[in-house]
Amino acid sequence: MKEYKINYNSFIGGWFIPEKICDDIIKFFKENKKFSVQGTGHNKPVNKKVKDSIDIVIGHNYFNPPFDEYRTHLQNCLMEYVKKYPDASICDYYNINVPYNIQHYKKNGGYKVWHCESNGKSTCSRNLVFMTYLNTVKNAGTEFKYQKLTTECKKGLTLIWPSSFTHTHRGVINKKHEKYIITGWYTYT
Repeated sequence: MKEYKINYNSFIGGWFIPEKICDDIIKFFKENKKFSVQGTGHNKPVNKKVKDSIDIVIGHNYFNPPFDEYRTHLQNCLMEYVKKYPDASICDYYNINVPYNIQHYKKNGGYKVWHCESNGKSTCSRNLVFMTYLNTVKNAGTEFKYQKLTTECKKGLTLIWPSSFTHTHRGVINKKHEKYIITGWYTYT
């Protein structure tokens, strides 16, 4: 599995999954738009100045194609993350126990404000975040505030990082191109 080089001290890991899986997830999104909703941030009302996306929610127990293959490769990424950061294995058991999202960001869309993935009672069971870029877009990655790091939006790049405020981040907004990602959380059971 090809690794995306990120400073070890960032606690952000990155690996590439096969591009065909990304294409199949985008195809699934386009064929199932009737299930899409305007994206929200942390269960708050829609505010496009905060997050402007169209999302499809995928059940955590949904393993039909292409999500069966995606989850296999995602598990391989998690295993690489634990190899890189062995102390991630001393936590209580965690897994993908809640639904996750395919997100489509149109031109000028994105998660525009600084945020973290665990910021209160409703999100405190989140241990790690996963995110895969489903297409390549220049100048459209993810900016991590305290790590002083911006990752590239490269098709197949799958990132894993801690969910807390230490990894406050926001999307890099592209005014000319649309972006697709799939993202979710490893939560404690």
